[in-house]
Amino acid sequence: MEKKYKEKNFISAVVYCYNDACIIKEFIENLHKTLSEIFLKFEIIIVNDCSTDNSSDIIKQYTTYNKERVVISLLNMSYFQGLEASMNAGVALSIGDFVFEFDSMNLDYDWSMLMKVYQHSLAGYDIVSAKVEGKPRLVSRIFYKLFNRYAHLQYKIGMESFRILSRRAINRIHSITQSIPFRKAAYANSGLAIDVLEYKPISKISRKPRKDSKSVAIDSLILFTDVAYRVTIGLAIIMLLLSVGIAIYALAYKLTENPVEGWTTTVIFNSLGFGGLFIILAMVIKYLQVIVKLNFRKKDFLFESIQKLQ
Repeated sequence: MEKKYKEKNFISAVVYCYNDACIIKEFIENLHKTLSEIFLKFEIIIVNDCSTDNSSDIIKQYTTYNKERVVISLLNMSYFQGLEASMNAGVALSIGDFVFEFDSMNLDYDWSMLMKVYQHSLAGYDIVSAKVEGKPRLVSRIFYKLFNRYAHLQYKIGMESFRILSRRAINRIHSITQSIPFRKAAYANSGLAIDVLEYKPISKISRKPRKDSKSVAIDSLILFTDVAYRVTIGLAIIMLLLSVGIAIYALAYKLTENPVEGWTTTVIFNSLGFGGLFIILAMVIKYLQVIVKLNFRKKDFLFESIQKLQ
C-alpha cells in the first residue's frame, strides 16, 4: 500500500481484547503497519477486558522488543465489563480526529479496507462501517430484524466488522446521552450521516457469540425498542378477553343454574380486575421505558489502569 504522502488527520484505533492471545500479536503488527503507511500521526488503544490468558503480556512484549517505535496504550478494565462498556472506555481515552473501532480481532477482510472506509468518511459521512457480504447467522438476523422494526431509529443497524467515527460524531453522542449501552443504536440515532461499505470476505472465520451478547441484546431491546411494551399490551388484551369470557360464563351460569349467593359477582369482579391489572402494568412499563430513556447512568465503565507502552 504505497502512498506519496500521508494523511495529516490524527487517527485513534481502539481495539477490544478478551482472551485473544492467539491472534493479538499478528493483529497489532498488521494494524500498526497499515496505519503507519497511511497516516502521519496515530495512536493504538488496546482495551483489555480482564482477559484470563496472557494477552496483556504479549502486548507488552511486542512493544518492548519491536525494532520500530511502537506506542500502545493498554487500558486494563477492573473486571469483565463486556464489549460495549470497554469500547466506551477506549473511545473516551482516544484523542484522534477520527477513531477506528475494532470490536474483534478476527479478520476476514483485507487491510486496504481501512483506507476505503476512511476515504468514504471524508466524503461527508461521520460514521462509516465495514460489513461482510451475505447473511449473518440466524440468531443475529432475528435480533436485528426485531430491533430495526421496533426501535424506530434513523438508520437500520446490523452486523459490522469495524467502523470509523469522526470526532464530531463522538461529541454528538456524548451530548445527547449520558450512557451508551449499545453503541450501534446510539450512532444510528445521532442525526449524522452514516453509511456502510460491504466487502467480500477473503477468509472464513468462526464468529462466536461474545460472553455478554445475550445480556446486551436483551437490554437493548428493552431500552431502545417498545418490544416489552407491545408484549405487555398483547398480554393485557388476551387477559381482558379472557376476563370478559369468564364474566359472560359466570352470568350465563347464574341464569341457567343456581350458584351460591355472591359467586357470580365475585367471579366477574376478579376476572375484570385481572384484565385491568394487566392494562395498568402496560401503562407502568411504558412510563418506565420513557424514564429510562431520559435518564441513562452517568458512569457506564470503570478501568483499573492505563499503561503507556513504548
